[in-house]
Amino acid sequence: MIMNNCFRIDSDSIRLEIKAVPGASKTEFAGVKDGRLRVRIAAAPEDGKANAELINFLSKSFDCPKRDLRILAGEKSRLKIIALPLECRARVEGVVGE
Repeated sequence: MIMNNCFRIDSDSIRLEIKAVPGASKTEFAGVKDGRLRVRIAAAPEDGKANAELINFLSKSFDCPKRDLRILAGEKSRLKIIALPLECRARVEGVVGE
């Protein structure tokens, strides 16, 4: 297993630790803090809107189909763990660095 400050690579997936900040004016990456990738989300945290926007944004940012991203933990929390396929490794490392 390879581990970075906000993601780890297991045998079958990348697990990205995220702090979601809903209610922003624009969905964007906001750096890494306290071991989590901060993502500002331009959606309200109600009825799954912020989660849907987060998955959509990550899918576009890492050029990965939405169906391949899963929220493993934090469905109703700002602190989330998202699973991505291993094929996204280079793009994830490009965003969060090593």
